[in-house]
Amino acid sequence: MGIQIDVVAGFPVDDEMERVLGLAEAVGEPVTVTFMWEGRDEAERAVLVPAATLALWEHWAPTAYPTSGAGDGNQAVAEEPELAHPKEFCAFTLFRRRVGGRTAVARKGLVVAELLDPDEAHWLQEKARNVRQGFMNPKQKVAFEEFLARQGSLDEK
Repeated sequence: MGIQIDVVAGFPVDDEMERVLGLAEAVGEPVTVTFMWEGRDEAERAVLVPAATLALWEHWAPTAYPTSGAGDGNQAVAEEPELAHPKEFCAFTLFRRRVGGRTAVARKGLVVAELLDPDEAHWLQEKARNVRQGFMNPKQKVAFEEFLARQGSLDEK
């Protein structure tokens, strides 16, 4: 999915966050990021999705990402999610949502991207693509399916 970049993010003393967020905006594609937050033992993986790309995915996806699934058994359930204060990284401010786990990334008061769980980003991208393809006219759909059938697998490349 998109581009994969590993980022070490702690106290915003350098411009690493600004460079990653700027890259996502410039390419207009999702960027997979691994955060090593200062004071935490485990890395946090997320997909940074530019706001326009996310809006397109959410427009075409027929339903919202299921929040409770079979894989949630090992997550601690808090009665009331704690309020997270905005974190500033150079020109960007991160606003973690209390519900859903997304983090909005704003610059000068405008949301430019969102950090999503990798599973949610993949699910949303797939759902949007499948629905959007359903709107093709029959000739176009057949041609597209033939095109996909001619593509080699990733293992062959």
